Amino acid sequence: MSNELTHFDTKGNAQMVDVTEKAVTQREAQASGKVTMQPETLALIAEGGHKKGDVLAVARIAGIQAAKKCSDLIPLCHPLMLSSVKVEFALDHDANAVRILARCKLAGQTGVEMEALTAVSVAALTIYDMCKAVDKGMVVSDIKLLAKSGGRSGDWFAEESTA
Repeated sequence: MSNELTHFDTKGNAQMVDVTEKAVTQREAQASGKVTMQPETLALIAEGGHKKGDVLAVARIAGIQAAKKCSDLIPLCHPLMLSSVKVEFALDHDANAVRILARCKLAGQTGVEMEALTAVSVAALTIYDMCKAVDKGMVVSDIKLLAKSGGRSGDWFAEESTA
């Protein structure tokens, strides 16, 4: 792991990292998060009974759009030509939560970690937005990078949590 922040020049000014000399490689990142809610709210989502429509379908599209717009949201991110964005949901009835997994891929000169994290974040916020009328106490949490592959730094996997 490098101990240097790459988004600053030698004078401490913010800069976009120059990836001109980096090799084009297959890159992938996976991120996850969750939205915890009241059991009744989760039941509405599961049964498709929400008056605003299919909450997870809308959240999936929002997550995909967010990954594609990541460089518009995070100032020093490179605009990327993503080749794949997948956003998946799992209903966790034991935890009263919707678990979110995003996978982003491309062949390029920089990684897609931020795109995967942004996809999860916006999908979670969309779930919150669509359900806030019935459950303002929902909690968006545990947004994290699970894995990344490709590039000069190689593969990386998050350590298993004991929590």
